[in-house]
Amino acid sequence: MNILAVDTAGKTAGVALLQDDRLLYECYLDAGMTHSETILPLIDNCLKFCHLTCADIDVYGVNAGPGSFTGLRIGLAAVKGLAFPRETLCAPVSTLEALAAAHTGEGTVLCALDARRAQVYSAAFDLATHERLMDDDARAVADLAQFVENCKKPLFFVGDGAALCYNKYGEIPGVLAVPPALRGGRAAAVALVAKQMARHGETVLPEALLPDYHRLSQAERERAERLAAEAEASKTEEAKK
Repeated sequence: MNILAVDTAGKTAGVALLQDDRLLYECYLDAGMTHSETILPLIDNCLKFCHLTCADIDVYGVNAGPGSFTGLRIGLAAVKGLAFPRETLCAPVSTLEALAAAHTGEGTVLCALDARRAQVYSAAFDLATHERLMDDDARAVADLAQFVENCKKPLFFVGDGAALCYNKYGEIPGVLAVPPALRGGRAAAVALVAKQMARHGETVLPEALLPDYHRLSQAERERAERLAAEAEASKTEEAKK
């Protein structure tokens, strides 16, 4: 099985090609360029260096969320464009699950992506058993305190929101440091999760590939706030009559 995986959920971009259990290719890029500039050339290079074409791909894996709204849309659009002509199956991978899949050993990994407004998209996993300990969601960094303080195993943070977590919880006993260069997302890990999803029949056709943002966008939040304010003002005017 050939799985081509794309990671555009955060600040970095990545592409990987997994052939059964063999990682044929992986590229990780953190050069400050936009994903719209880089992702298609990275995919093209991947296929060329592996001497494959889109016709050879059995499954596309891509981060479906959470993460950067723009980044997710770019990755999903690229994969849809490649998958549509042959109706190739796609795996909508949890960004946080893929972050955890890049690490092995004993302990607990808490995956965190910077969601702005003092929040992180977060989830936690037991590395030894692969058990999910916390569902994907947007949380205030402060709201992770109970989980961190009650964690029985060594704990470390990964993802582009890891620095926020280390700043608050880094001095707690049992919290282990991870070098910043090893905290980012890996397209190879997206491919590994996509492989498991394919085995469990969790892949979808490209037209069913959708983002899972886990919260409203800024524009949607501002619209909701504006409509709520207008509704309140209308009630006040009615009350005065």
